[in-house]
Amino acid sequence: MRCEYEKKVFSSIVEFNPQETLKKGTKAKKIAMDKLQPFCRDITEYEIEEFKGGSKFRNGDTIMARITPCLENGKTAKVSILDNNEVGFGSTEYIVFRAKDGVDEDYLYYLVCSNVVREPAIKSMVGSSGRQRVQLDVLKELEVQLPPYDIQCRIGNILRCIDDKIELNRKINKNLEAQIKTLCIAWLSDYVPFDGVCPSDWIETPLSNIAEFISGYSYKGNELIKSQIAMATIKNFDRKGGFKLDGYKEIVPSAKLKETQYVELFDTLVAHTDLTQNAEVIGNAELIMSKSDYNDIIFSMDLVKVLPKNNNISKFLLAVILQDRKFKTHCFSYINGTTVLHLSKKALPEYRLFLPKDLSLLNPLNSIVSILYKQISSNIAENICLERIRNSLLPKLMSGELDVSALDI
Repeated sequence: MRCEYEKKVFSSIVEFNPQETLKKGTKAKKIAMDKLQPFCRDITEYEIEEFKGGSKFRNGDTIMARITPCLENGKTAKVSILDNNEVGFGSTEYIVFRAKDGVDEDYLYYLVCSNVVREPAIKSMVGSSGRQRVQLDVLKELEVQLPPYDIQCRIGNILRCIDDKIELNRKINKNLEAQIKTLCIAWLSDYVPFDGVCPSDWIETPLSNIAEFISGYSYKGNELIKSQIAMATIKNFDRKGGFKLDGYKEIVPSAKLKETQYVELFDTLVAHTDLTQNAEVIGNAELIMSKSDYNDIIFSMDLVKVLPKNNNISKFLLAVILQDRKFKTHCFSYINGTTVLHLSKKALPEYRLFLPKDLSLLNPLNSIVSILYKQISSNIAENICLERIRNSLLPKLMSGELDVSALDI
């Protein structure tokens, strides 16, 4: 099969940054750089904003970050959130790839994701430290081996099916997480008094009675080196409380790290200190739903990990408690500092909520949640396996090492 591949200059099969019309001031879907997830095909979020400038694209186009460290972090996606003939826009730091006639758009996306394109793109980067960008001319003149169109379609279909299953699992998990939150909120709200009268078997409880608070790791600059241990910091939170899995600082393994300073799936981190004086972020709480491509994650001193003390309080229920507006409002009144904003040490322990005196009354809720929790865990494990299979197949399919010509797809 390898002999069927034809050497092509990349610009002969791809239209770079295709011309599209979008008048300034027109409201359109914007895909900002922070909406792209590392090594993830699908775009799950966008904003409606007035177009003032930036790259423009349509469904089927591939967008790739051209700036460091976004490119190295794997920020490449295939646009699919637009309507027919709709034009969207995004960062000026995107390169937009559009397949020319005779090129399958799925195949093109995976070609851009492969080291056939990624490695030359990364090696071509020039500019000041921290602001290096891909040289577009280098990519345009890049020589690639292109299989016949029917082979492209077969390869694109194999990899697309894997990513389709990964995306389906993500959507299922998002739905399951919403169900858990709804169940927990409904359970608690049935008993939270609005008139000051609490059921006799429920009491107002300080958070310190049901949770423990673990401070993050205080690191030195020379510990931030390339590794498979990542460190979550305040910068992983946005103002709305969202938590992005890219942009971690990577840290050298250290004997000083305590077991409690590692982040496990479904742990909750609370933003505690912010050097940028952004009070909107402090008090945000996030349930960790993925560990991305890292072997381990730790968290820095500007975050606090909150864990349930009692098995009757599930990690999900605790996360719902900490993501409530009342908790955020409570934290806002405990912010101290001028140069560096931070939560008072009393903020978390003194937060009060209503819970049953006998926490075993929560067991029926935990039983339901545990079933959903297991399904989420299973889907996460399956996605990790699927991502490894996809990443293993990608170079072999692109090089022609695997013959797909006989496959009936």
